[in-house]
Amino acid sequence: MWMTPISLSTEGARLVPLTYDHTPELVDAAADGALHHLWYTTVPAPERVEQEISRRLALQDAGSMVPFAILDATGRAVGMTTYMNVDHTNRRVEIGSTWYRKSVQRTGLNTKIKQLMLTHAFEAKDAIAVEFRTHVLNRQSRTAIERLGAKLDGILRAHSILPNGTIRDTAVYSITAAEWPMVRANLAHMSTR
Repeated sequence: MWMTPISLSTEGARLVPLTYDHTPELVDAAADGALHHLWYTTVPAPERVEQEISRRLALQDAGSMVPFAILDATGRAVGMTTYMNVDHTNRRVEIGSTWYRKSVQRTGLNTKIKQLMLTHAFEAKDAIAVEFRTHVLNRQSRTAIERLGAKLDGILRAHSILPNGTIRDTAVYSITAAEWPMVRANLAHMSTR
């Protein structure tokens, strides 16, 4: 297997393999801001966090996902993220299914986490590309992805059906191995500001 569970850390942030031990803190995180009410994204409702952990761990067992709990500087689980749609043969992966409790959004934590994940993918795993996908109308997510330095590959129109029955157009972004040095320098600059 090309991508496997691992712990990654930097100052003020850690990624650890997702386990059921994270359930109580993630239930609390999911309740912060009631983000599960946003129709264009999929954050689990507090009462569905354990089911979401089960789903992600089943995908890990199948080899298509590596799920993480996101820990803040205090060691508290404040969200989840994953390497998903893992293409072991072609060394291509998507970073996604990411959500944070409302109180840590726009604090710089997301940039640190994405920097950890991108560094691991490109420098430890020799990825050829890392992809990001989001609802075309999720401006907050699209702005964050663009701020990282990812480029828009295109829009997958009528890509999927959301739980509320609406049809999702998906914005697909990526960073290639050739672009990584520039993106890495930008992320390092952003982290000093």
